[in-house]
This record gives sequence, structure tokens and C-alpha cells, in this order.
Amino acid sequence: MRIGPFGRRGGMGGQPRQRMSWKVRLIPIALFAIYGLYYYASNQETVPITGRSQLVDMTREQEMSLGLQSYQNILSQSNVVPQGEAVDLIRTIGQKLSRAAADVDPGFDWEFNVIQSDQANAFALPGGKTAVYTGLFPVAENANGLAVVMGHEIAHAIARHGAERMAYQKLVQIGSMAASVALGDMDYQTQRAVMGALGVGAQYGVLLPFSRDHESEADYMGLLFLARACFDPTEAPKLWERMGQMSQSQQPSEFMSTHPSHETRIRQFEEWMPEALSIRDQHCD
Repeated sequence: MRIGPFGRRGGMGGQPRQRMSWKVRLIPIALFAIYGLYYYASNQETVPITGRSQLVDMTREQEMSLGLQSYQNILSQSNVVPQGEAVDLIRTIGQKLSRAAADVDPGFDWEFNVIQSDQANAFALPGGKTAVYTGLFPVAENANGLAVVMGHEIAHAIARHGAERMAYQKLVQIGSMAASVALGDMDYQTQRAVMGALGVGAQYGVLLPFSRDHESEADYMGLLFLARACFDPTEAPKLWERMGQMSQSQQPSEFMSTHPSHETRIRQFEEWMPEALSIRDQHCD
């Protein structure tokens, strides 16, 4: 039985489809490497305080516009606490921390709100839009504990960690596209297995460690902010001891997490404590 005008199934004139040579496969990988090096070198900035070089490919204005849009979105879908002692406390702490960070503040329009929620969390978006969930109050226990978390979140915004994360995700996506082109003539199962392995490698070898580094950097910067604002830096390891007790059965291993383990954070805070206490002594009676 004739299969078609070209003879056997699988190619013209009965010839099987030829596979790319390894040299041809390297072309998209090489092009990605060249572009990646150019992209990385041409989009470098410096994180204030730590002096770390970072990859950021959007302007401050673009980042702040995205932050404001996200903030308005979140508030419109949340139960915002309009006034009261909790709101006054958060705004007082926020104002002290933002003044302490004034030397590295890129010109944010700081705003501090409280959201009614069981989440023990807080966030600060580019532009200075900050919110604290009421679920954090019992764990924080006091103003010093709240300042630890809020200083950490403010540090994320000032250090441009969100924009940096987006830039690295873009690099990973472009690298995945280059690998997909290089593997284009392989059978589906092999291609799927290789791309899956590359995805796991990027997740656990690049993105997750990168996220943990951001968390540690924000811990350090936030600790210096709260010390300069005359809060008690020794509350930081105590807070994370309480956090550890609260989520002992829920926290994944550090290797699989976006955040350092509670034990790692406590150890790092203790290492940074002499510097924080010295800063507090310099700025506070």
C-alpha cells in the first residue's frame, strides 16, 4: 500500500529525517551565551549598603509604577483596617524606619497600612507602598519585633530585589528557548526529559539560592535600618525563634525553599549583631 507521494513514511524519497550535528546544536547555545553576557554587563547596578552588583533591566520609574499598581490591586481586594492603635503603631514604626533609610532612599513616597488577615506577614513594594497583616502582631509581640519584619521588607524595596528577580527569570526563559531550539529534532520524550532536567537545575541551582541570598541581604539591611531608627536589634533572633516554633512542622528544607531556614537566619543575625548595636549606640541615646 502506498503511504503517500514520497514513498515510505518519515521523509521524502524514503530517506529518514537527518539529525542536527553537535556543531549545529551549539549555535543557539552560543548565541544565547553572547547575548546573556551582553545583557548582564549592560544592566548592572549596585545595591546600597552591601555594595553588591546586581542585574536590573528596568528603570526606577517603571518599577515604582508596577509597585503602585500592585499595591492598589491588593488593597482593593483586602480588608484594610482604617484606623486604630495598630494602624498608628505601624505608621509610627514605618516613619522611623523610612527616615533611618533616608540616605539610600531613591525618593519613595512611603505609605503604611494594616490589612486584616491571619497571615503572619508584611510586604513593601517599589515606591514605598507597605502593608502589615494583623496575623503578624501576635508573633512579633512588640514594636521591636514589628520593626524587624518591616525593616526587612523595606530593604527588599530599596535593594530592588523584585526587579532583579524578574531580570534573572528573563535570562532563564531565554536560555530555555535556546535549549529548546538546540533539541528541536529530538523525539518528544527525550526532549521533554532534557528540558525537565534543565528546568529543575535552573530552579534549584539558580533561582532558589538566588532568592535565599535576597532574603539574607534584606535581613542584614533591615537590621541596620531598625538599629539606626533606635529599635532593639537583639529582637531579631528572638523573633525568628518564635517564627520557627510557629512553623516547625511546615517549613521545607532550606535547599527547596525560597527563604533561608530559621536556624540560618538566627545565626546570621547573631553574626551581624555587633555592627547593629554599634550603629544604635551612635544614633540613639
